[in-house]
Amino acid sequence: MSGHSYARRTAIAGIGATDFSSDSGRSELRLALEACVAALDDAGLPASQVNGLVTFTMDGNPESDLMRGLGISELTSFSRIHFGGGAPCATVQQAALAVEAGVADYVLCYRAFNERSGRRFGSGVGDRPTGTTTEQASFAWTSPYGLLTPASWVAMFATRMMHEHGVTTEDFGRVAVACRRHAATNPLARFHGRPITLADHQASRWIVEPLRLLDCCQETDGGQAILVTTLERARDLRQPPAVIEAAAQGMADDQQMMRSFFRESLVGLPEAATCARQLWETSGLGPDDIAAAVLYDHFTPFVLTQLEEFGFCGRGEAADFIRDGAIELGGRLPVNPHGGQLGEAYLHGMNGVAEGVRQVRGSAVNQVPGADHVLVTGGTGVPTSALVLGRDR
Repeated sequence: MSGHSYARRTAIAGIGATDFSSDSGRSELRLALEACVAALDDAGLPASQVNGLVTFTMDGNPESDLMRGLGISELTSFSRIHFGGGAPCATVQQAALAVEAGVADYVLCYRAFNERSGRRFGSGVGDRPTGTTTEQASFAWTSPYGLLTPASWVAMFATRMMHEHGVTTEDFGRVAVACRRHAATNPLARFHGRPITLADHQASRWIVEPLRLLDCCQETDGGQAILVTTLERARDLRQPPAVIEAAAQGMADDQQMMRSFFRESLVGLPEAATCARQLWETSGLGPDDIAAAVLYDHFTPFVLTQLEEFGFCGRGEAADFIRDGAIELGGRLPVNPHGGQLGEAYLHGMNGVAEGVRQVRGSAVNQVPGADHVLVTGGTGVPTSALVLGRDR
């Protein structure tokens, strides 16, 4: 596969977010609008120049309502990416494709929800009526066995991972400890000032063995927006551009929504490997060039597997990779310096894209030195996406 044409020709020019909370007290539309206005203010761009919008299929805010609320006179590009948490980096890729092709000039990517005070994704599908669509019917293969929630689906994966590679719950806990330690020094994080120890992790209650409470991100109310344009236009705006050095989507054989239990091997995230191959081929970079990684951490076991799929260590070696603090600030590969979804906010990874931007700008609260290239990943266990962001040179 050849490199993607928009690589190093497009950039993220603005980022904006609401506060992250357990009860926003506002509508999801209000959150989306606040985040978009903040992203435009960050870039110094009037809303009237925006002519593209991209979001997720699970977002409840129609593009027409965002358009009306922001005062945009017309849209020439609007789209939605499927598969929930797998989509954050794909929204940026879709926007980059649009501006590179000349279909739009400035595109806002957005995601907003009241997931803590409203309907919680973590509650699963047990309260849903039986449906007849293909997507709904797929639950019939696992639900009769009590696999009704995201935690129960991931627990199957984690159990097999422990069996095949000798991973322990303490190894999962090291991911949670690192993310919460980073969040503790991030004033915007929901868990600001609240680090945890490995002992805290091991003492937290079981959700679905082998996952404990502190292995699971906690739902959030909030919104995040990302402004994408060409690199040339971004250079004329207020902030240093975060260059889109590569972006990718990935869907692998026999893919199911967090329940790909029918593959030959239950362990692994081949869809992430599909993204990794495209990123390295397109950018000409490799794992050794990445200064920091913003890895999708809705559940701790998947962080270990992403380290392997993106080539930072070999198959089955992630637990050893992190045991000496490699993923903490000052380590070989700082992971989620903002605290991730375990520590800052669970916003389907859009806040992770914003952290990637801050790192390459040099404005992050937990800045990684020499962050010339930063990896950002989308949701795991689902069709997914990923980005490499870099500094403008």
